[in-house]
Amino acid sequence: MTTGDEQLAEALRAEHAAIFGYGAIGAKLDKATAQFALQAEEEHRERRDALLLRLSQRGGTPPAADPVYTLPVAVTDQASALQLAVTIEERVAARWRSVLPQAAGEDRTMALDALIGSAVLATQARRHAGISPATVPFPGAPA
Repeated sequence: MTTGDEQLAEALRAEHAAIFGYGAIGAKLDKATAQFALQAEEEHRERRDALLLRLSQRGGTPPAADPVYTLPVAVTDQASALQLAVTIEERVAARWRSVLPQAAGEDRTMALDALIGSAVLATQARRHAGISPATVPFPGAPA
């Protein structure tokens, strides 16, 4: 695998983890907020599928999802579920941001689109949670 493909494989691992996390989130949300979680999970599934295809077409073996992940936030109610959503999106944005310096062409476009997508989802999660400010100046940048 090239360095760029290794970076994409790391992004794929982040997408796998995000999908797992959203599985835990949905059960604790009210109906209106659950729509946000379903949309977010679908976006991560689409990115995962695109990465699986891209890495496979290049002759690599894309990393599989882990059987289980340790959630960084215990999901006990809507507030903690939304905090987990924010954390997921911040982590995924950071992973995609790390792809950008070495990416070119379609890989760079994919990374930038994914970074923006996770930044938007993080903003939506913060708004649902009542967190202010809902945006951050440099999504995916180290805190």
